[in-house]
Amino acid sequence: MASPAGFSWQWLHNGDEVFPAMLAAIGAARKSICLETYIYSQSELGARFRDALTAAAKRDVRVRVLVDGVGSFALPADFWTPLREAGGEARVFNPIALRRFGIRDHRKLLVCDERVAFVGGFNFAAEYEGDGVTRGWRDLGLRLEGELVPELAQSFDEMFSRADFRHKLFPRLRRAELKRAIGGAKAQLLLSGPGRGRNPFQRALRRDLRHARRAQIIVPYFLPTHATRRDLNRVARRGGNAQLILPGKTDVAVSQLAAQSLYRRLLKAGVEVFEYQPQILHAKLFIVDDVVYVGSANLDPRSRAINYELMLRFEHAELAEEARGIFRDVLLKCANVRFEEWCESRSLWTRLRQRWAHFLLTRIDPYLARRQWRALPD
Repeated sequence: MASPAGFSWQWLHNGDEVFPAMLAAIGAARKSICLETYIYSQSELGARFRDALTAAAKRDVRVRVLVDGVGSFALPADFWTPLREAGGEARVFNPIALRRFGIRDHRKLLVCDERVAFVGGFNFAAEYEGDGVTRGWRDLGLRLEGELVPELAQSFDEMFSRADFRHKLFPRLRRAELKRAIGGAKAQLLLSGPGRGRNPFQRALRRDLRHARRAQIIVPYFLPTHATRRDLNRVARRGGNAQLILPGKTDVAVSQLAAQSLYRRLLKAGVEVFEYQPQILHAKLFIVDDVVYVGSANLDPRSRAINYELMLRFEHAELAEEARGIFRDVLLKCANVRFEEWCESRSLWTRLRQRWAHFLLTRIDPYLARRQWRALPD
């Protein structure tokens, strides 16, 4: 979709749409390709992309790949050998080590020729292929041209240069550099990670919720701060519409349990909660009036203060209307969580498990990650 705002976009609703579009962009690249992801698996999909990247390197395109050490831990050491032999580069962000295990690169990004970029929740594993209804996880991506694409490429350069996580200037002196907002009021790149400073995405979202009349959120891992929950409750209590689509099926049971520990208070305040039924939900989409957020971040402690994340924020009525259409389509395949039925369905044992999961993810995991971060060498 073209826009006079300085950028154009295309929504990619599932793996059957996003991966062919990415491969087409890789095939058309003539100067540079930057690929960054949390999970990259040794699968048919992974081999297909590796071969496309290798072919690009052979035609003298500068190809660089960055995968996370934990998310892609099962990838064989020689997986990228064909790419490297063709002149490409592949690095692992924060290779596994116990003393810094918790700090991860959760970003998902593809930039070709600093002209076209893809962001969203997609990883490169077999479960992400499909339509998100009859097969494959339900995810969402955005293809972007124009404004913010060069900034996305620059953010990749910064992460790629620090992949080994051992630069002495990185932990202490420059830790706030990757936690910032770039762009103007209508289109912004929001970069976040561990260390000092407030999370730009969380800060912008709270600011937009403050006077919102409508808030619609799709997110797989939902454990927001008390302040953000209060903002959502206030949208509903002042007569607005606050709707959440959360997973009915999940790949991280402890995260789902922790999120469900919050349902009672949200429903009592008038926030509508729905659970996606057909497949595992992995999409991240935030719509607040005519503001849209899309990218890699969840609404949980890891995305807030532990993982490196990137989000795009657009204040654009047409883009928001399309996003609301996506929300409506996903909503058709959800079960409505109703207050009375929910309260009656939870046994004491279930409530205890949910509270323990909440404590584990809001207290223990952030505590351990903070200790690891502070222990990094100066």
